[in-house]
Amino acid sequence: MYRFLLTPRWLGLTLLALVAVPVCIVLGLWQFSRFELHSHAQKQQTALASADAAPSALAPMIASGDRNGVGGDAGLRVSFTGTYDGAHQFVVPQRQLNGRNGSLILTPLKLDASGAGSATYVPVVRGWLPGTPAHAPAAPTGTVSVTGRLQAAETEDSTGVISSGTLPSGELGMISPTTLVNVLPYTVWNGWVSLDAGASGTVGLTALPVSQTAASDSGTSLSLSAIQNLGYVAQWFVFAGFVVFMWFRFVRREAEQVRDRELGLS
Repeated sequence: MYRFLLTPRWLGLTLLALVAVPVCIVLGLWQFSRFELHSHAQKQQTALASADAAPSALAPMIASGDRNGVGGDAGLRVSFTGTYDGAHQFVVPQRQLNGRNGSLILTPLKLDASGAGSATYVPVVRGWLPGTPAHAPAAPTGTVSVTGRLQAAETEDSTGVISSGTLPSGELGMISPTTLVNVLPYTVWNGWVSLDAGASGTVGLTALPVSQTAASDSGTSLSLSAIQNLGYVAQWFVFAGFVVFMWFRFVRREAEQVRDRELGLS
């Protein structure tokens, strides 16, 4: 009854199934390796964002290759030295902290030229205040040495940003070079730093907690990329199972047709 499996058509279908199943399995295993990679990177980022992490020097990082942005170092604790630009400070409104509405206080800081090269400015969030103050509190003068957490430049999809409408002078809706370039006489680094509690310039302000300054997908929950990879794993294994199921179903249907012909039923 199953001699039809030796016909060229069925040999071709069987060969196709024998190729498709391992291909699906290999692709599923590859997606699983991507899932593990993203999970491992997330665990590393969480470790970097721990409260007691020793700070890394920011200026050499920028000078050596991170000039274009934070990359995978979001949440990393860094230290740096420079001078606040107290003439160009901004209130970043509608930012929540512990369920309360308030504002971030952003002050650009010019890094020490000996570390990152001349005229390298970094947006620094000195802390948070409740409500929307009329102006940012004065920043310390002179050279300061501070520590804080690296953050990637915000986008229109970032939580709390104001990407539309015109804000009053001295307010900023999104912490990004694309918005700061319109209100500063110089360009800034493609990232920002949230200062640690007690750092110079944080007096009277509430420092953002580590959990809030870490990247949005850090922590114990899975990142969106990891979840997507895990979904693709299931998808490819379902495809492999579907190929096997359909092969057996077609074989069974063909066998029933052969049997019916032998019994003269068709």
